[in-house]
Amino acid sequence: MRFALIWLAVAGGLSAGVQAEPPKIMNDRVVDEHGMTLYVFDKDSPGKSACMDACASKWPAAMVDSYDKASAPWSTLTRDAGQKQWAYKGRPLYRWSMDKKPGDTLGDGMYGVWHAARP
Repeated sequence: MRFALIWLAVAGGLSAGVQAEPPKIMNDRVVDEHGMTLYVFDKDSPGKSACMDACASKWPAAMVDSYDKASAPWSTLTRDAGQKQWAYKGRPLYRWSMDKKPGDTLGDGMYGVWHAARP
């Protein structure tokens, strides 16, 4: 019995520790759990991504893990293929494939329609 209680306590602690964090605000930008800048796309409509196919290969969606929980101002939306994507204040969030390290903002202002997400 004692072993079973110890095992449950350890297992419960381990499962809580592997959960990723939702996006957060850091240095006046919205970033993912690794500190990578997240972006918004002017061609999106509230709760709906317009970035698919070739666009999505350069601007991958900030995907939601099955165990993630959203709370305001964060939300999730369902992409056309059924995957869940993070949104900030209803705007879908993306990564820029050319950002290589935390703090990079190389996609900010790209093509006049991509912007670093800001609070």
